[in-house]
Amino acid sequence: MAKSYRDLIVWQKGIQLTVLIYQLTSGFPKEELYGLTGQMRRAAVSIPSNIAEGAGRLNTPEYKQFLGVARGSSFELSTQLVIAKELGFGDAAQREQAENLSQEVGRMIFATISTLKGKV
Repeated sequence: MAKSYRDLIVWQKGIQLTVLIYQLTSGFPKEELYGLTGQMRRAAVSIPSNIAEGAGRLNTPEYKQFLGVARGSSFELSTQLVIAKELGFGDAAQREQAENLSQEVGRMIFATISTLKGKV
């Protein structure tokens, strides 16, 4: 296991995704600040935050639980990116980059959970 959650590539990619989402949503209409913009930012922040919190837990079942929450947030964010696309919000290239990174992070979280399956 990594010495610190900061050493986890999945956490690092989650941070990259969060920064990208903040950049993307800064171009959304101002009336969306408390709507889709806020929801996307909260979902993005939740991903690396839950990875970090889970890694800080003292047992594997709790770690898996927090990874599950992070995975749920990645699905939530993926859905919100589809909505943003349908509404034509944000820069198309940034949005596509965010969609790809979101899917990558989701796969990495699932892989991490899978490696912990048999561990208690």
